[in-house]
Amino acid sequence: MHIKLPEKAEEGLRYLRLKFLPKTLFFRTMLLIFIPLIVVQVVSVVMFFDGSWSRMGRRLSDNLTSDMSFIMEQVNRNPSRLKEMQALSSQKFGMEFEYYSNQDKLKAISKVRKANRMIVGYLEESLEKAFPKAEINIFEGKADKDLVVMIDSDQGLYRFLTTRKKIFSTSIFMFVVWMVGTSILLFLVAVLFLRIQVRSIAELAQVAEDFGKGIDNKDFKPYGSSEVRKAALAFIKMKERIQRQISERTQMLAGVSHDLRTPLTRMKLQAAMMSDGDDKKDFLSDIDEMEKMLDGYLSFVSGEGGEKSSFVDVNEMILSIINKFRNKKALIRYSTNDQVSAIQGREQALKRALTNVISNAFRYGKTIAVKLESNDKKLMIAIEDDGPGIPKDKREDVFKAFYRLENSRNKETGGVGLGLSIAKDVITSHGGTIELDDSSLGGLKVLVSIPL
Repeated sequence: MHIKLPEKAEEGLRYLRLKFLPKTLFFRTMLLIFIPLIVVQVVSVVMFFDGSWSRMGRRLSDNLTSDMSFIMEQVNRNPSRLKEMQALSSQKFGMEFEYYSNQDKLKAISKVRKANRMIVGYLEESLEKAFPKAEINIFEGKADKDLVVMIDSDQGLYRFLTTRKKIFSTSIFMFVVWMVGTSILLFLVAVLFLRIQVRSIAELAQVAEDFGKGIDNKDFKPYGSSEVRKAALAFIKMKERIQRQISERTQMLAGVSHDLRTPLTRMKLQAAMMSDGDDKKDFLSDIDEMEKMLDGYLSFVSGEGGEKSSFVDVNEMILSIINKFRNKKALIRYSTNDQVSAIQGREQALKRALTNVISNAFRYGKTIAVKLESNDKKLMIAIEDDGPGIPKDKREDVFKAFYRLENSRNKETGGVGLGLSIAKDVITSHGGTIELDDSSLGGLKVLVSIPL
């Protein structure tokens, strides 16, 4: 069920999703694991510190305060027992202390630093309750007795030296370390298994993309979870059906086109035996036009054939195509950025597509500019001419098979309307795009983009 939110709220949520939500399945799934794990850890630590930590800290602090209170009470009653109580405190309580009268308080000053509030907080509270009129100061010591407690009462100053173990249990930190350690181990195991699952999906996506470019990866084998294997098997079956359908259609249409050549040849021989006249001339013209249509259709069908993919140097390919038109009375400009120009694809199909586009430029223009550029993601080819161009409302139609622009293109010099159809079919099968735009030369600009 979708909750309808105000339009601005929907836009804000959409912006947050696009801005902060990870793009890949791996990181999105890790987010689903990581966030609950962090929440559980934080809640557990807070509950533990709020419960066990506080109870244990208060109990230990109260015990230490009780020991100090007992010693101070005995010394205050009978100052002559000071030595006896110092020995008793050291043996029974593991705590040393010194007593300074009000006149000798300055002798107790030492270079010590204030103790951590997190450790001695409960002890301070307990001492303040036991000695409300005294001034309490707790410092960190430097020797084995790393806790110094000073209680300045009316009877004098008591300086106790003890250890933090009396009020603080290191097992608390061990619990936290153990909890965090097991969480990290769980996180690493989840990452390991998740990478395996995501890798199978990524390979399936790559194989599907390669198939769209005409690359048949026969080494691909489904693996991973049952859902991923099921999707991979469905893709393999779909690929086999598409290949079988294309193969059958190609063979059938190629056979039909080839069979039509026999009656056309017979008609041409019969026309040659006819007496010269306008009827013979028109008849031969119709036969020639039919042959052009068959040749174009065979080229269109052959673009769907089973040519294997290989690495193609597009720069060399464009140079070889341009060299075929050097004898044309046209000005040719070719430029490239000298970066990567090799792509993986079907060489003959790509050459046929680029030849169709470049030949159109030479057919209708006097000045032709071809530019090859590439970056880390795609290769771009721009072919421009100064010809009549194509109206904007007709630029989508010219990619349809057998579509001709009768008004802007001369029927005598034009083809059968399959040149751009073949080009688009080949470029699209390589995962690319072909677009038409206005040229800076005044004619038509054809922009071909193919992913690397």
